[in-house]
Parts: sequence; C-alpha cells; structure tokens
Amino acid sequence: MSTPARRRLIRDFKRLQDDPPLGISGAPGEENIMLWNAVILGPESTPFEDGTFKLSMQFSEDYPNKPPVVKFVSQMFHPNVYADGHLCLDILQNRWSPTYDVSAILTSIQSLLHDPNPNSPANPQAATLYREDIRSYNQRVRATVESSWEDF
Repeated sequence: MSTPARRRLIRDFKRLQDDPPLGISGAPGEENIMLWNAVILGPESTPFEDGTFKLSMQFSEDYPNKPPVVKFVSQMFHPNVYADGHLCLDILQNRWSPTYDVSAILTSIQSLLHDPNPNSPANPQAATLYREDIRSYNQRVRATVESSWEDF
C-alpha cells in the first residue's frame, strides 16, 4: 500500500543512499518501511569519537508532517538523551518541519553529540558533569563509546 508517508520514506532512503552524510547510515527494516534502523558514528575530535551508536526511528503515516520517534538503542550518556534512549532535540519536537528528511534528522543528532545543550537536560547527571566536571563527563562518554563497540 503506497501512502504519501511511505513514498516520502522511499525518497528519503534513496537520497540517503545516493548522498550519505559522513558517519551516518540508515535503512528501513525488511518487513516495515515505517521502522528504520540507523547508525551514527561519533564525531571526530569529540569524546564520542570512534563510537558506533545504533538508533531506531519509528515513522507514522503523518510523516513528514509529524516527526518520527527516534531513540538510541545503544547505551548513551549525554545531557540531551533520556535514560530510555529518547532524545531531547528541538527539531524532533517543537521545531519540526516537513522539510527535514531522515538525513537531516540523523545529521542533527550527530551534531548534538558534538554540541550538547546542558540547559535543556534530559539527563541531569550528564548535564551537571558537562558543566562542572568536563573531565569526568568525558570519562563517562568514553565508557559509553567502548560499550557501543559491543553492540556490533
């Protein structure tokens, strides 16, 4: 069954395959185009460097008018990621635009790893460490990076 959301997801997938952003990949599941698996590599020159982080993306038939539900499947220690893996990211909530595609969403998440917003914390402990003890924060992140390797 072809719907506007499914057609858009096919376009998003083709665009992601033809012009993938550095360190980002994603694809729909074999059985369900509305459920995607994605991988983001930790950005260079950040504590997340060398990390390989899995995410899930659940789209509704309202896509692209409504954002997908995106969450980290891999363990994540970050000021803007809840304990259950869901993200506190403005473009996935109040700043969503139908012009965003899967590539833009994943690129924004990768940027968030590089540039967290500790003033809007989903993980208060990570935000406090980021603000007050960057060395301890970086150590916790490195442990998260190392655990990301076990997922593969």
